[in-house]
Amino acid sequence: MDNLTIVLLLIMVCAMIMAMVWGWARAINNASVVDIFWSYNFPVIGILLLLLADGYTLRKYMICGMVIIAGIRLGTHLLIRISHHLAIEDGRYQQLRKEWAPHADRKFFWFFQFQGLSNVLLSIPFIICALNKESALGIAEYTGIILWFMSVAGEAIADRQLHTFKIKNKGLVCNTGLWRYSRHPNYFFEWMMWVSYSIFALGSPYGYLGVISPLIILYLLLKVTGIPATEEQSLRSKGEAYKAYQRSTSAFIPWFPARQ
Repeated sequence: MDNLTIVLLLIMVCAMIMAMVWGWARAINNASVVDIFWSYNFPVIGILLLLLADGYTLRKYMICGMVIIAGIRLGTHLLIRISHHLAIEDGRYQQLRKEWAPHADRKFFWFFQFQGLSNVLLSIPFIICALNKESALGIAEYTGIILWFMSVAGEAIADRQLHTFKIKNKGLVCNTGLWRYSRHPNYFFEWMMWVSYSIFALGSPYGYLGVISPLIILYLLLKVTGIPATEEQSLRSKGEAYKAYQRSTSAFIPWFPARQ
């Protein structure tokens, strides 16, 4: 199978998955489920690349294994969290539903499709690596996988700390563990994971194109669906307590001085 056909197949599969997820979201009136399948789409892409790409086997298994493990971990974390309140849509999506009324369902369909397309766009470093037939692994691959281990571990710790805090302190602002130093340590380590993929890709021809992925993720986290939407919802639900938290912690990078 040629490279273009592989990319088109990835787009088609992700579009089909997101169309089905949209149908489910519409039936239960909860668009939050898109987050689960945005994460699970990456393991789907990883598996398809393992089966279809003709790159060097060890490199292909390394990059696809990283993608599959990270996607399953995050997707399952979101599945557990969201399944506990399927009847209550996340505040971010409630806000979008209000803003998009009376055509919210139609706009959510295209929003879901955009999410599926973004899965493939963000997979540029995976595709580049999986198609590389060069058998020698270099410093870029080894550096990338070390950073990946650190990033996935950091994100998992942050997610676990927040989950544990919410169980014991419902409605309060989490400011313990990594959350003491950053309001979004999970987003920070998620971004670092994408940096690790781009570093890994530098060991392959045209690997510099992999930098597109962490740049897109950084923009989305800082300007679009990540920090802005999350903080707006936190301010709506926690008010002054969250404002005080904003003044005392870094928005994104742990241990980076907070803006006073």
